[in-house]
Amino acid sequence: MTKNFVEELKWRGMLHDAMPGTEEHLLNRMQAAYVGIDPTADSLHIGHLVGVMMLRHFQLAGHKPFALIGGATGMIGDPSGKSAERNLLDEKTLRHNQEALKEQLSRFLDFESKESNAAILVNNYDWMKDFSFLDFIRDVGKHITVNYMMSKDSVKKRLSSEAKEGMSFTEFTYQMVQGYDFLHLYKAHNCTLQMGGSDQWGNITTGTELIRRIGGGKGYALTCPLITKADGTKFGKTESGNVWLDAERTSPYRFYQYWLNTSDADAEKYIKIFTFLSKDEIKQLVINHKEAPHQRALQRKLAEEITIMVHSQVDLDNAIKASNILFGKSTSDDLKQLDAKTFLDVFDGVPQAEVSITDLDEGLDMIAALSAKTGFLGSNGEARRELKQNSISVNKEKVKEDYRITKNDLINNRFVLLQRGKKNYFVLVVN
Repeated sequence: MTKNFVEELKWRGMLHDAMPGTEEHLLNRMQAAYVGIDPTADSLHIGHLVGVMMLRHFQLAGHKPFALIGGATGMIGDPSGKSAERNLLDEKTLRHNQEALKEQLSRFLDFESKESNAAILVNNYDWMKDFSFLDFIRDVGKHITVNYMMSKDSVKKRLSSEAKEGMSFTEFTYQMVQGYDFLHLYKAHNCTLQMGGSDQWGNITTGTELIRRIGGGKGYALTCPLITKADGTKFGKTESGNVWLDAERTSPYRFYQYWLNTSDADAEKYIKIFTFLSKDEIKQLVINHKEAPHQRALQRKLAEEITIMVHSQVDLDNAIKASNILFGKSTSDDLKQLDAKTFLDVFDGVPQAEVSITDLDEGLDMIAALSAKTGFLGSNGEARRELKQNSISVNKEKVKEDYRITKNDLINNRFVLLQRGKKNYFVLVVN
């Protein structure tokens, strides 16, 4: 029994446009749909997540999802929303990326299900690699006019006077190749729906046109809105770049912090899109949040749900512990549990100074640690004064002037955290 997938997307704010008849088509019986995923990296970033969540909702509604890795199209480059051509990949890199992406997708989609709606991963390189150029322009190209292709927004923008560069023939053919993907999946797997971001509408409808003209059938298109932030800055980006799902590229702590720092307006929107919480649960969370916005109930729940989904409960617990180190009560033991990457993430931007491991053999005295060796405080006199006032901590523990820093104080055999008062931190990097 299928559920109303389109209705689910509507209340979650995940529906931008759908071809007439799509909702009725999906209520009929189990159908198959696909979303294309760019394989130019060996990790998804959170910009990919809306499409992945759509596929998951599609599967939960009783339908069959296909995740299409764009191996062939990744060798060309999609002009949609781009102002310049991108780097092209070799097959070895594409295959590596495909395996890594499947691992991440399996956190959302059930590829192992014994049910008929188990998810399937496909790569368009597999059916495009032996398709000769002459065969393609004869069998596919003759069905779509240049006038039709020129009318697409993605093409118009790149050919407009505002574009810095023109569009290569390679990129111009992208919509034909993507359209052929839809036709291929329609013929091979009876896949009748393609989904994607609203900037993909032109490419998707080229596919429905090929299904009509060559396949003699009916294909459907459905798009979600491009995710924006209320302040106008780009969703999914930080000063250091994309927010990745791979823990090596973006640590679970940074990932958790990204969602935790969401504005109130965005959190109310994102919790519908990026979690599977029910309408009633979300409604109650919004009420609770509005009664006590300073407690950031929406942001906390959003960050918790998505961090567990992408990483794990253990990673979430560690991220919360790491967050408390800066903003809550924590101990030296809590600090020493942080791995080196998370420690550096937590104290990103905090001033540092290097000291030699030999300085710790005899024990580094506090005046040297605070001033002479590091410059954390302006003078030896200021260091003494702060120590007398009991405002200096080593690894979150208050110390006096007679304290000496030794190897026992090392966090991850490398770091010592100095602190003046509540908010002034300094990191000793021991080499």
